[in-house]
Amino acid sequence: MTDTAGFSPNALKILEARYYLRNESGELLDKSPADLFRRVADYVATAEKKGQRRKWAEEFFRVMLARDFLPNSPTLTGAGRGMCLSACFVLPIEDSLDSIFETVRNAALVHKEGGGTGFDFSSLRPKGGFVRKTQGVASGPVSFLKVIDAATEAVKQGGTRRGANMGILRVDHPDIEEFIRMKTDGRSATNFNISVAATDAFMDAVKGGGSYELLDPQTGKPPTDPLAGFLPPNNPADHRGEGHVAFGVRPRSDLAWGTLIMNRATIVFDTEASITTNEVMNTIGGTNIVYLPVILRGYR
Repeated sequence: MTDTAGFSPNALKILEARYYLRNESGELLDKSPADLFRRVADYVATAEKKGQRRKWAEEFFRVMLARDFLPNSPTLTGAGRGMCLSACFVLPIEDSLDSIFETVRNAALVHKEGGGTGFDFSSLRPKGGFVRKTQGVASGPVSFLKVIDAATEAVKQGGTRRGANMGILRVDHPDIEEFIRMKTDGRSATNFNISVAATDAFMDAVKGGGSYELLDPQTGKPPTDPLAGFLPPNNPADHRGEGHVAFGVRPRSDLAWGTLIMNRATIVFDTEASITTNEVMNTIGGTNIVYLPVILRGYR
C-alpha cells in the first residue's frame, strides 16, 4: 500500500494546501498523508504512559491511514506545533465594554490557534437602550457581533483557515428582527452562523397561535420604547399593549420543515424533514431554552 493509496488527486491537493506542515521557507515537511498522520499519531500518543506510547501511536496511525477515524482540523494542523488541539469554545459576553472587548480579544486568540467560537449575545442591552454612565444609548448586540466578525476576518486561523463563529440571541430580545435579518445582504457577518434561542413563552405562543412579549435583558420587562431602534416604519400592527411590542406567531404545517412565521420573517427550524410544529413542540418540551439554527426565507 503506497502512502497516497485511496486518496483522490483533489484530496491530496487539499491536504497539501491546508494540513501539511511547512517550514519557515514554506517548504513541505509533510509530503504525504502518511507523514501527516505519523506526526499527529506520535504527538497525540505523548499523553499516554511512556511504556504505552509507541503502541497507541501505531494504533492511531493505522486507523487514520485507513480513514476509519480522523481527528478535528486543529489536531491535524496543530499537532507537534505547540498549538491548541480543541476546536470549539463558548465564550461569555456580558453587558459592558470591558467584557465585550475582552471577549473579542479571547476570540482572536482562539482563532489564531485554529479553534472556533460561540457567543450568546442575549444579555446585551438592545439598540437604543440607555447607558447610564455615559448618558448615551447602546448600539445593540448586532453591532458588537459585527466587531467580532471583523476581528475574525483579520486573524488568519493557524495559517490555514479563517475563524468561524456561532452567534445566538434569545427570541424575546428586542433586537431579534435585526439579528435574523442581518445576513440577508450576503455581505454582513460572513464569519458567523446565527441561531435563535427559543423560550418556553415563545413555544407556548406557537402552540396556541398567540403572541409573546419582547423583554429588555437589563430589566426583564418589555421595553418602554416600542421602536427600540429596530422596528421597520409604518407598521402599527407591531405596536400592542402598553408601550411594548409583541410578535404574533402562527405555525405553518404546509412546509417541509417545522416553520414559524414572525411578522415578515420566516424562521425555519433545523429539524427532520416533514416534521410538524406540534412534533417540534413534543421534541423540545420541558426545556427552558432551546438553541435552534434558523434560516431567513424572506419577508411575508
